[in-house]
Amino acid sequence: MAPNKKPTPEDRSNVIRIVLAGLSAGEASESILSNLGAAHIKGNTFPAEELLELASDAIELSGATPGDPIDCEGIRERLLPERPFSGKTQHHKCKYAISAAAMIHGGVYPDLLNDAAWWESDDLWTYSFFALQVYVRAAAERDWSVERGSCLHNRRSARSDDHAE
Repeated sequence: MAPNKKPTPEDRSNVIRIVLAGLSAGEASESILSNLGAAHIKGNTFPAEELLELASDAIELSGATPGDPIDCEGIRERLLPERPFSGKTQHHKCKYAISAAAMIHGGVYPDLLNDAAWWESDDLWTYSFFALQVYVRAAAERDWSVERGSCLHNRRSARSDDHAE
């Protein structure tokens, strides 16, 4: 893909489809990441935005509130135990993505491109997928239902339509 390529509405819809279909089918993370990798635009944060917005939607659908928050202490270790991170850089990247999704949920959109510029590897989208997994699992702990999962899909489809305008 060209270095300055921008994601199209079809690219956005495709990412949402890949992730939601993969997660609902119980597909392995590596398989979903492989499919997402094909959608990633080098030198662009896409599809991190879509993944973080999905994670934000999962936070909302979990029913978390300031009075009944999702406990973030040890959240990665608790909800993503199959994905051990090593070294400060991997821990920081994952924590950043988890925090960015919460920021988006709170109405503050992080400066993803500048914040991840120092990472030296073009992998914000990978850690954004891990954040999505964390928040979907957090929502499941809080009595996630099939109906709420459908709502997540419907919310994302509606937002994709908004991006198309």
